[in-house]
Formats: sequence, C-alpha cells, structure tokens
Amino acid sequence: YRVGAFTSPHLHSYTERYTINGIQIKKAEIAALLTELRPHLDRMVSAGHECPTEFEVGTALAFLYFFREKVDYLLLEVGLGGAIDSTNVALPLLAVITNVSRDHLNYLGHTIREIATVKAGIIKPGIPVVTAATGTGLQVVEQVSSEKGCPLTRVGQDLTWAPGAHSISGQRFSIWGQRGSYKDLEIKLLGRHQLVNAATAIGTVEGLVEKGALIGQEEIRSGLAAASIPGRLEITSLQPLTIIDGAHNYEGARSLKSALEDYFPNRDIVLVIGMLDDKERAPVVDVLVPGAKAVVVTKPKSPRSGDWRHLAGLAGRHTANIYLSEDVGEALGQAQSLAGPQDLLCITGSIYLVSEARGKLLIEGHRDLE
Repeated sequence: YRVGAFTSPHLHSYTERYTINGIQIKKAEIAALLTELRPHLDRMVSAGHECPTEFEVGTALAFLYFFREKVDYLLLEVGLGGAIDSTNVALPLLAVITNVSRDHLNYLGHTIREIATVKAGIIKPGIPVVTAATGTGLQVVEQVSSEKGCPLTRVGQDLTWAPGAHSISGQRFSIWGQRGSYKDLEIKLLGRHQLVNAATAIGTVEGLVEKGALIGQEEIRSGLAAASIPGRLEITSLQPLTIIDGAHNYEGARSLKSALEDYFPNRDIVLVIGMLDDKERAPVVDVLVPGAKAVVVTKPKSPRSGDWRHLAGLAGRHTANIYLSEDVGEALGQAQSLAGPQDLLCITGSIYLVSEARGKLLIEGHRDLE
C-alpha cells in the first residue's frame, strides 16, 4: 500500500509533515503546491473570510498532495484538539484518540472532561473508534461513541499487552487484540508508554482489516520494528549518555520520568529544560527536577517562550544546583561539563528546545551509537 501521513509539528524541516511510505515531500513540491493554492487563498480574503492560518493552508496542501499522489490510505493527525481542527473536514475510515492529557489549556479547556469533549469531536456517526484514553477521558469517548453509534475499541480493555525484556536498543512485548494475538513483538522506541501506542496502532490496523485491508502478522511485526520517532526518548550520544525527549506537559513528564527510572536506575541526571510560557510548567518541573544532580534552564527558540527564567524559580523549590543559559548551545555545553562519565544528560521540556538541541548534537557529531 501507498500510505500518506500528515503530521505536526516538525523537528527540522517542514517537509517532515508530508510523507508517503516514510519518504518526505520535496521542498520544490511544497513550493509548487503553495503557488497553486495562493489564488484561492487570496479570493477567500477578498470575499471577506478570515485569512487562513498556516495550519489550515498546510492541511489544504496535504489534501491536494496526497490526492494527486493517489495514496491508498492517509493518516491525518489533528493539529489542535479535534472538533474545529481543519483536518476534521474529512470523513475517516477510523477515528483514533490516543490519550487525553492537560495540554493547550487556553484553547481546549482546563479539565480532562472539557479537553476530551473537544478531542471526541473527530468521532463521526457510525465510524469505528480506537482509543487509549483512560478515566474521565475514556468516559467521554465512550459516551460520544455510544451516542453516534460507533463501534469502540478500548486499549487496555479490548486490547491488552504484556512487557518483555528491554534495553537501550528497544523492547519486546506481546499484545492480545480482537482479531488475534501478537507474540514477541519488538520496537526500537523506549518507554512503557510506547507499548500503549503500539497496542493502539494494532487496534487501528485491526479496524482497517475489518474494512478489507490486507495486513497480516508479518506486516504488523515489521512495521513496529521499523518505527522511529526522533525526539522521543531518543539517545543521541553515549559519551556522555544523552537523551532528548519532547515532554512538555505533566503526562509526558511522567512517561519520561518512568522511562528514566526503568532504563537508567543508577545514573545521576543532569537536566536541561526549557518550556513555553503557555504550558503548565510547575507540574512538569515537580516531576522531573527532584533527584536531578543539576538543572540547566534555557530558552526554547519560540515567541511563546515568555519569561523563560521563571522556570529556574520553580526548579529552585527542589534543588540549589541551577544554572541559566539563554543560548541552547551554551546550555548544552554547560550540561556536558557538569555530567560525569556515568551520568545521564536529559534534554526536555519543549519540542522547540528538542529541535534545536538535536540539530546541534547531530551536527557536532555526537551521534556515536553506530
């Protein structure tokens, strides 16, 4: 199958947002498509409509690109929430809600119920739903699915999993789905939360098989084994051991903390952290900073960074070993000088920070895993 994917945000290049079987769109193709779309955008504004946002234009570009490329399946990732997201004009084969956590509070609401209600806006009448939501979030998804007559697959109930061996090279596990069992699977991704994601992916594939897709056990096995998500518990160096992760909310911080404890229980941690001003920074700091050997606070490259130094005040409630460096490159150098041979250097707090740090680490030749 030719499978397109429209995802966001990107780490290093806008072309990452548009892929077919893992191959990114060319920059020249984006330029040509934007040139083609421009007259339509201008007419919208001339007719009195609001100027489309960057993401709305990007979504239109995605529909045009993947239609012309005649993909068999298209994965559309919501940009923000769901109900009024520009991707939600599509009538999908399946609706997938991975989880529900407190994020984008100014736009989605301040409670899990409010946020889940917005996310459940992608659920269409009669269309099967797959979700890894729990607690109140799951209750909302169940209610909306029932009201709209949608078959619902619940990860953790209708699909279950059991972890196996794990190392910094990856992890093994087994999953029991609704159409069969999948024993001794392997992924390169680290963290127990990735097993939930793998189960969600299998639940989605099983839903596609119900609709006629020819996807067998071996395709599932090889697909999971090849899965890679840069910037998510990614090891970029072994000396010092360096991990970057895009955790930027409480749930993400908990997943990161749990993974560090599982994989590196005896290592001291030097933490490089920078967060956007519109995120719930205190809960993230309260999860990640306690127990850290030292903390380097830096500024993500974004207009939304705001008072980035405020993060140091929050961290100061847990440790006195705090350093500030506005420049990300200098922050990395500071952290590397603080890290001993057996310490772990962890860079997190914002996808913008991870993007810049990852670029610097790879350019400087620190990727020494091979």
